[in-house]
Amino acid sequence: MVTTDNALWRGGWSTRLRIGSGLVLFVFAFFHFLNIGLGLFHTDYLHGMQDGRKAVTRHDAMSALLYLALIVHSGLALTSIIQRRTLRMPFSSALQIVLGLLIPIQLIVHIIHTRYAHEIYDVNDEMGYIIILMWPSSAIWMQSLLLLIVWVHGCIGLHMWLRLTRWWGKTLPYLIGIAVFVPCFALAGVLTEGRRIWADFADDFLREQYIEHYNWPSAEAFEAMFRVEDNAMTGFWAALGATAAFYLGRKLWRRRHSVQVTYARGPEVFAEKGMTLLEMSQANGIPHAALCGGKGRCTTCRVIVEDGGDHLPPPSEIEARSLAAVGASAQTRLACQMRPTEPVKVFRVFRPDGKHDRAHASQGQERQLAVLFLDMRGFTARTAGQLPYDIVFLLNRFFDAIVPSITSQGGVVDKYMGDGLLAVFDKPDPQQSARSGLQAAIEISHALEQFNRQLSSEDSPHIRIGMGLHLGDLVLGEIGAAGHAAQTIIGDAVNVASRLEAETKPLGVELLVSAELLQAAEMDISDDRIQPFRLRGVSKPVPALPVPRAAELEKA
Repeated sequence: MVTTDNALWRGGWSTRLRIGSGLVLFVFAFFHFLNIGLGLFHTDYLHGMQDGRKAVTRHDAMSALLYLALIVHSGLALTSIIQRRTLRMPFSSALQIVLGLLIPIQLIVHIIHTRYAHEIYDVNDEMGYIIILMWPSSAIWMQSLLLLIVWVHGCIGLHMWLRLTRWWGKTLPYLIGIAVFVPCFALAGVLTEGRRIWADFADDFLREQYIEHYNWPSAEAFEAMFRVEDNAMTGFWAALGATAAFYLGRKLWRRRHSVQVTYARGPEVFAEKGMTLLEMSQANGIPHAALCGGKGRCTTCRVIVEDGGDHLPPPSEIEARSLAAVGASAQTRLACQMRPTEPVKVFRVFRPDGKHDRAHASQGQERQLAVLFLDMRGFTARTAGQLPYDIVFLLNRFFDAIVPSITSQGGVVDKYMGDGLLAVFDKPDPQQSARSGLQAAIEISHALEQFNRQLSSEDSPHIRIGMGLHLGDLVLGEIGAAGHAAQTIIGDAVNVASRLEAETKPLGVELLVSAELLQAAEMDISDDRIQPFRLRGVSKPVPALPVPRAAELEKA
């Protein structure tokens, strides 16, 4: 899986233009909606921000950029529909397309009665003019619906683009809050300002002042604008009709040619030539992973071509770059990029349906979490000569004593390894995970002290432990044979925690905690207490804090 920030700009020029133009329009909509929301507080704030926005957006260069982005984004959207081989797609993609097609229906009206009216008839298109024009007719509801459609469409596009980054999942809960707040704020501003200004407009004296201030269009001007509106809508429906005609024409032409595709341990289908393999899968209801939505910016749709690869055209630059990023073999191709024209047999590397064939659901999730490695000291010498049942009994008592300290902090024991364990603290962000790991280590130290007092009362020797605690990148995924795979964690963070635990033995300390985890947890530790450790299998020295007893961190 490709999750680096570089993946954001993978794809052809059309993909990059669609992303760039979409960002321009999203930024404009974001500040426009915030501007409307200021009506909730005071009219002066509303008009003050609008004047500032207009100074930017109505500058010749910015106006050209804005309208160019609108034309390019709309044109590429219609082109992408024409080029589709099937209308089967994920719900989020279908919703985004439908919302995108609904936007022009109300946006055309909005532009004509604002920017067009201002440029042609010198109308002062302040927010008050726009609100009076719509209030209290159905137009206010239609424009409110336009606001919601634009915002939801933009948020879906932003999510589909940024979900390939590592930080997106961590900030998503907060961004969802912003995504809900912005349209609610804007609609509240419209409602508040609309009630205020409509009450003013009901006064004959104030109404005359408003009409003069806004340079209210004449009946003839409105009639001319309605004609322009009708012509623009006709042009839009004509463009939409032409798009549908091109799509159906291409589909009818392609149906004259089909190609056979065989899926390893799967069905055999016939699909139209010219479609990508991913589109063939979607058209025939065959599960096929595609994290980036089929844009060539990830490799989750990759397949191994088992037969017929000689007849495939070589990978494009986009496909070759993505495959090189994961070190794929020569037989590996991206389903969203390859277009079979001869019979092929392919094996899907990833399956999105949770079924377990040769490649089961192994699409791991990359996270930055705290990892705790714990081991009992001198276990072999301690249990020498003891009966196996007594050893098992001692271990279970030991784990019963310390594991609640881990689970109480939201930690999960990933695996038990004889006299030790590996635990991970799955929290929404690295800071919370680091703090939970530290608190768990402190509580383990207290629990061990209490357990040793109980052993003393039984005339049994005390137990000593070593713990390694580190925060780093790891992958949560399924590891194991098909049908018997368990969720586990892998990554350098696990190796570092294990090596830190091993270093506690020669140092004679109970805990070694990495400086990275301490920093994330915002622990105030002086630099002179941090020591660099060269760990086996780790390329760079790892700064860490030796702690004789983990409970001492409670005072830090």
